Amino acid sequence: MQQVIQNVRSGKVQLKEVPIPSCGAGEVLVRVQASLISAGTEKMVMDFAGKSLLGKAQERPDLVKKVLQKVQRDGASAALQSAFGKLDEPLPLGYSAAGDVVQVGANLTREFKVGERVAIAGAGLANHAEYCAVPRNLAVLVPNEVPSADACYATLAAIALHGVRNAEITLGSRVLVVGLGLVGQLAVQLAAAAGARVAATDPNPSRSQLAKHCGAHWACGPKALIEGWQQFTGGRGFDAILLCAATASDELLQQAADLARDRANIVLVGKVGTRFDYASYMKKELNLKVSRSYGPGRYDPAYEQQGQSYPAGFVPFTERDNLADAVRLMAEGKLRPAELTTHTFAFADALQAYSLIAKGGGSLGVVLAYPEHVVSDQKSVVRKPSELALIAAGSCDISVLGTGAFARSVLLPALAKNPKVLLRGVISKGGLSAAHVQEKFGATWAGTQVSAALEDGQTQGVIIATRHNAHAAQVVQALQAGKHVWVEKPLALTSVELGNIERVLMKQAKPCTLMVGFNRRFSPALVPLHARLSATGGAKRVLLRINAGRTEETSWQQTEEGGGRLLGEVCHFTDLAYWLLGQGGVNPVEKVTANRGAGQDEYSINLRFADGSLADICYTSEGDPAAPKERIEVFGGGAYGVMDNYTTTRWQQGGRSHTLYRKPFWQGQNKGHAAALGAWVAACCGGPSTLPTATELLASSRLILQVQEALTKG
Repeated sequence: MQQVIQNVRSGKVQLKEVPIPSCGAGEVLVRVQASLISAGTEKMVMDFAGKSLLGKAQERPDLVKKVLQKVQRDGASAALQSAFGKLDEPLPLGYSAAGDVVQVGANLTREFKVGERVAIAGAGLANHAEYCAVPRNLAVLVPNEVPSADACYATLAAIALHGVRNAEITLGSRVLVVGLGLVGQLAVQLAAAAGARVAATDPNPSRSQLAKHCGAHWACGPKALIEGWQQFTGGRGFDAILLCAATASDELLQQAADLARDRANIVLVGKVGTRFDYASYMKKELNLKVSRSYGPGRYDPAYEQQGQSYPAGFVPFTERDNLADAVRLMAEGKLRPAELTTHTFAFADALQAYSLIAKGGGSLGVVLAYPEHVVSDQKSVVRKPSELALIAAGSCDISVLGTGAFARSVLLPALAKNPKVLLRGVISKGGLSAAHVQEKFGATWAGTQVSAALEDGQTQGVIIATRHNAHAAQVVQALQAGKHVWVEKPLALTSVELGNIERVLMKQAKPCTLMVGFNRRFSPALVPLHARLSATGGAKRVLLRINAGRTEETSWQQTEEGGGRLLGEVCHFTDLAYWLLGQGGVNPVEKVTANRGAGQDEYSINLRFADGSLADICYTSEGDPAAPKERIEVFGGGAYGVMDNYTTTRWQQGGRSHTLYRKPFWQGQNKGHAAALGAWVAACCGGPSTLPTATELLASSRLILQVQEALTKG
């Protein structure tokens, strides 16, 4: 299918061929009939992308701060690689569309049916693309009376409607709408439909005239507003003011205080400067509200992605309610988006539409109309004609499931540099990321269905880099399909899942190579430390300190998909302890003790091995994120070793100190990713294996589940 994307580095807008997105259990797959270009928002994105690196940095100092923190922590090389990787990612454009349902997820068959028309919302979801997959709470049915060219306005109408609700408008309220772009124009219509007396203002006279035509009782420029607001309000001021403009100036917020009545509602719907004179707001006891985009539920992954609801008694109008009410008001003729459409382009001519917007002026509502067509092959977009090419001797055809940030920045670059690897297929749920990876790393095809890789006869091995809750099932499927498997940690989230993997491994007639992404075993900063420690006699002690930093509460790692950072990341360090002290499984862990602290992710873990060796893991989220992340100290046989954040490793024995490893200043941290992948690829190609055995990987993976049990039972 075709999709409109933007290159963040260059600012160039493109129409790109990408796989059709897959439809999840709580989603509907929609064949788009019309989508709306939000000229204000999307031009702002285009303008940002068109800036130089310096200009981007000046506009987003928050991101610059994160890059500088990463420089301090991981080195300039890693920080720059991460930053430029982000700039290379294609940005999907569009967030408001309408079309026909062509597939319904398993959990939604009672709510949606194939052939029904829906309005859809969401940045990164309701894109300018021929097909979009959206979750339940971002899709609403469209009445027959509403054409798709109108229904595609539903998202922007929901933004305006939520602003009107926040303004608490009642019959006869005197309302001022400032800024008459699409959202402002829709707010005018909605406020008028609510029975308010509406004034509207914009520096553009044609926008003011359009607002008057659409229901404003008075529409004018800024100068006329200052001269006539007292007459319009009877001298008492506006009951509510909706700021729908986009400006960095603080002038509008200050002016709102002058025009508002005592205890009026001032609602920020657009993005304006937010510094204001305290006294003017205090003396009138003004209510200043920031309207949350489409409404309650926006930015809440549990609501938007997982389809959860809020109790109506506490949240009567969610973002989904706003979307549904918007299309209902269209059906009743109270909301007339067609009057705002200045241009309609065929989807094939989308680049002309963006060229028009880039020039500015003369356009308001720009609608893309899509051709009628049937659902095409959803598995892949083939770019190379060599589908029947023979597998090269001594090489391995690899397909990658999941093309998230880690896969793009770490796994795929390492694979690309390995001469034994032929990158076969890349899979991502939405398709765009897979198409980008295909182009960047030269894969044969890109797709959205995991089955495409597992059923591909030329794929010998798969790398599983999907969300954590999918790992175990995909490992089982891949092993049953006879594929070698690299799975990013964790291997499983439950003992049942781990047991399923173990049973499949035991039943295999033709053994496949399984490796979990415990890359630290292969780091040049740790390999010599492991060798020295193993050579000492008697019981040993290992201290692992991890200054992990906090994650966003809404991060997928903290959801059911991620399983939490204990299972998703602390497993790295229980495995590291197992590798340092377990002697390849000969010295098993006899006792696990664990405590959870009061912070976001605070864990204190103690492992006692059969020979009396101890491992203490301190994992904290509450330290300075710019400080070094990992420090590992080992004690045994009268010796002491320490690894500092993959920059230096020292060994001290008999009063003499030796440097085992020092990172060259021009290199970034080497945590062993490339070496671990290289060892797995070599084993897949039939070479001698330097990997941990499947038995050891299962034992290590079971260990973090035992830590979780210890936290539960005390």
